Amino acid sequence: MHKRKSRLLAVGAALVVAGLGLSACSGGGGGADANGVTTITFWHRTFTPPENAWYKDIVKKFNDSQSKIKVVDTEVPADAWDQKMKAAQAAGKAPDIYTHSGPIQDAVNAGQLYDLDKVVDKAALQEILPAAQSVSELDGKFYAYPLLQEAQAVLFWNKDMLTAAGVDADAGPTTWDELMADCAKIKPTLKAGQFCISPAGDAATFAWSTVGQQYNFAGHTALTDDWTKPDIDNQGYRDLMAQYKELWDKGYMPKQALAAYVEGKDFGQQKVAFKVSGSWMMSEIGSDYKDLLTKTGVGAFPNAPQADGRTATTLGNFKWVIDAKSKNADAAGQFLQWSIAGDPANVVPFFVNTQFTKIPVRKSVQEAVAADEAAAKAPWSDILVNQIAPTAIPEPIYPWDVSLAVGTAMESVMKGAASPDAAIKTADAAIAKVIQQNDLPSKAPKN
Repeated sequence: MHKRKSRLLAVGAALVVAGLGLSACSGGGGGADANGVTTITFWHRTFTPPENAWYKDIVKKFNDSQSKIKVVDTEVPADAWDQKMKAAQAAGKAPDIYTHSGPIQDAVNAGQLYDLDKVVDKAALQEILPAAQSVSELDGKFYAYPLLQEAQAVLFWNKDMLTAAGVDADAGPTTWDELMADCAKIKPTLKAGQFCISPAGDAATFAWSTVGQQYNFAGHTALTDDWTKPDIDNQGYRDLMAQYKELWDKGYMPKQALAAYVEGKDFGQQKVAFKVSGSWMMSEIGSDYKDLLTKTGVGAFPNAPQADGRTATTLGNFKWVIDAKSKNADAAGQFLQWSIAGDPANVVPFFVNTQFTKIPVRKSVQEAVAADEAAAKAPWSDILVNQIAPTAIPEPIYPWDVSLAVGTAMESVMKGAASPDAAIKTADAAIAKVIQQNDLPSKAPKN
């Protein structure tokens, strides 16, 4: 798993203590109490302030909407999530319902997730758009209901800095060749400490943020379709690595990151003309660097010369799942369906308050969000939903170590620590080991 959680910071020791203190009561009570009320537990990560506020509000609204189910909400700091969840699952006290990022395959194989087809209306499940079905459905059954998808590689640019260099500020570069040509013009106009672009720059970030770019260059990702062999020893992967090495060698990107890939501080401080990050970065610009809102261009990540229309970004996601051992799965299903699978009005505030930086997974919600009066002031929303998302690919469902092997190879080539041939050979061996250890051919997707 990535990755995005690295940008979700803990909100304080008091919250950690409070979250851990609630572990003992997780897992639900198993039916209604003497007053006919069924209590269910709901855990979600600490996200951004607008997201946290929406989670708190949606729980309150559901509890106020009826008298038969009471949802107890626990906000868990992102850096404590994995440890807390694993401990709860090991003790048989996992929450009835919780948020889930990344692939669901391992959790389904481990028997951790409940079949939502049993507790959520079929019509609600069928409303999930195809791009999001692939991260929530397995072998014909739904085990998760996505709240959102996020484009993990979006190109942002400072219009003033581009204009000062004589570069078109209205339309960003659409190919790597155009990006390199722009950087050649921009570099001479920069002050000390400024750079043309801030892209991914380390193995772990390359691993998750460039999956779409890998597909863009090679026409596939890191495994053969049947998951029997690595599939990175080809010209497509070599060409992708060469592009990052050129950015590095020509000084177009900083040798030491000025900010994390997932945050916009370097862009907000106008230290870079271009910034590569996830779609969520616009929310940070809108809240912390409001003077840049009208000066920020947003577009799809540049394409490889041979891309032929193939996408260059992946879609991350956050989903809601019900624990397979929950004693109150029906009640949890009612909460899930009412909150994120029912009336679009319940989720519209989530997308509006996060400044249209996330992508709804239902057409009805997309239309409702687009109709909000604030949407007109967020032109990037249309770019994300209608220009980037339709051709983006879901996160890979193979193990994280496969992606990390690719990311390690990309970093080593970029920094000149290894030749493309040597780096690919090392990654190839690492991926082959993952395939064998995890018996990946038996787990390959059927479609």
